Amino acid sequence: MRWTESLIPTLKEDPQDAEVISHKLMIRAGLVRKLISGAYSYLPLGVRALHKVKSIIREELDSRGAQEVMLPAIHPPELWKITARYEALGPVLIKFKDRHNKELVLGPTHEEIITDLVANNIKSYKDLPLILYQIQTKFRDEPRPRFGVMRTSEFIMKDAYSFDRDVEGMEASYKKMYEAYCRIFERCGLPYIPVEADPGMMGGSVSHEFMVPSEAGEDEIVVCQKCKYAASVEVAACKPVHSPQSIVHSKKLPIAQVETVDIKTVEKVAEFLKTEPANLVKTLLYKADGKVVALLIRGDFEAHETKLKNYLKCAVLELADEKTIEDATGAPVGFSGPVGLKNARIVADNSVKGMVNFITGANKKDAHLINVNIDRDFETKEFADLRKITKLDKCPACGKAIDIKKAIEVGHTFKLGTKYSEVLGAKFLDKDGKTQTTIMGCYGIGVNRIIASLIETSNDKDGIIWPMSIAPYQIMIVALNTASKKVKEVAEEVYAKLTKLNYEVLYDDRDISAGIKFKDADLIGIPIQIVIGEKNAKKNIIEVKTRKDKAVTEVPAAEIGSRIKEFLQ
Repeated sequence: MRWTESLIPTLKEDPQDAEVISHKLMIRAGLVRKLISGAYSYLPLGVRALHKVKSIIREELDSRGAQEVMLPAIHPPELWKITARYEALGPVLIKFKDRHNKELVLGPTHEEIITDLVANNIKSYKDLPLILYQIQTKFRDEPRPRFGVMRTSEFIMKDAYSFDRDVEGMEASYKKMYEAYCRIFERCGLPYIPVEADPGMMGGSVSHEFMVPSEAGEDEIVVCQKCKYAASVEVAACKPVHSPQSIVHSKKLPIAQVETVDIKTVEKVAEFLKTEPANLVKTLLYKADGKVVALLIRGDFEAHETKLKNYLKCAVLELADEKTIEDATGAPVGFSGPVGLKNARIVADNSVKGMVNFITGANKKDAHLINVNIDRDFETKEFADLRKITKLDKCPACGKAIDIKKAIEVGHTFKLGTKYSEVLGAKFLDKDGKTQTTIMGCYGIGVNRIIASLIETSNDKDGIIWPMSIAPYQIMIVALNTASKKVKEVAEEVYAKLTKLNYEVLYDDRDISAGIKFKDADLIGIPIQIVIGEKNAKKNIIEVKTRKDKAVTEVPAAEIGSRIKEFLQ
């Protein structure tokens, strides 16, 4: 493809609203353009990269017996109501009415739709196992679209679903897809890490996320420095710890109230009372499916709402508002505590277990309690791991040091079990003629995110560094002076020869300065650059430059067809 016949609108400067490297470079390199917040147009270079990613996905899934389908983006809300996700997704689910005043929704994912399809078409054990997948546009009303194509309201996703006769079959399908994911991300050039994860709204028992470590990531993962343990912070287990005061004191001191006028935060209360935050217990009030729950957690730790939600087994968990807090405690925000609390279920993080003589809110304005002790001053029998893991915690598997890294989620796999098949009637007759429920798995890949994640992890000060596997083009010809008859002659010969050999070639035939051409070539990041200058052209010599390491090799123009394979690694 000749540049003069292409749409490649490169930019010198970063767009003002771009926060991360991938967003900046995708705009500057002419891969995408923003239409509205959360929606992007893909230009020719971006589309070519997308096609490469999709081809890799299809090859890996097809080779493992998966079959591609194409499901509607417009869904009837009735299916979503059957699974109770119509309410659970809330405003994320985009709803509208057609001309007949009938409500419809735009698909954020397709578990309900694929399960309904299977329920109406699979009747016998002979039809199973079955793995179906699609690559399709999804829609979610994101509260805060950001980071370019990383988090958008409209995005491209590969979602696959396995249907099996029994748990053993589901395990085999899950393993097959897990291995396919590893191969997909390897071929796309991503430094991925599979981690244990929380199933979230998808449901099911076991879940894995495929994460790419990056400062642009919105998620955090825990990675052991010693063993192979890796998990999302949402599920990473925290080992029990002891507060400094619990180690020093064993005798329970008399409880007492102290005035703390306008002092509410843990840090300020600890400073005022000349102690450490670790000797305080925070009382955080939530509403779990409408019921008030008080979470107790050591002052220097943060609550993890995903862990709390899973422990409570509630559909909706939200922080209590000021009125709810005042109704439950009799005090304004900042002075809540467990002593005398009667209008809330009390659950405690394991960090509170064994603490003695700690400090809490007094459920009175401008007051806290010191020397508070469990069982003597209040009761709770519910202890669980409900906090966020920290860098000071140890690996749950081997007890060694851990790292906590930001990461981008590019894929997610779930063992769904019968969560959807049971309620949507995806059943079959077994060998004995008995009705059984299909066992499901679900597997998603963010196609847009693969490209953004690759750019986040493969770039330099000059631009993108594509791997050969998903680069928009394999080779870029940079003709430095198109006004020169010899330069143009050599460039045209090289372009014709490589094109005839079925290589993907972008030929920069623009009549502009060499400096701009070099800058654009590095910005776009095509793996192989063939530079044709006037001096070398007269000797029928061309320069072959690799974008990744910038190594330059002089090659006779006549030999480029036979030698180009040396550089296509």
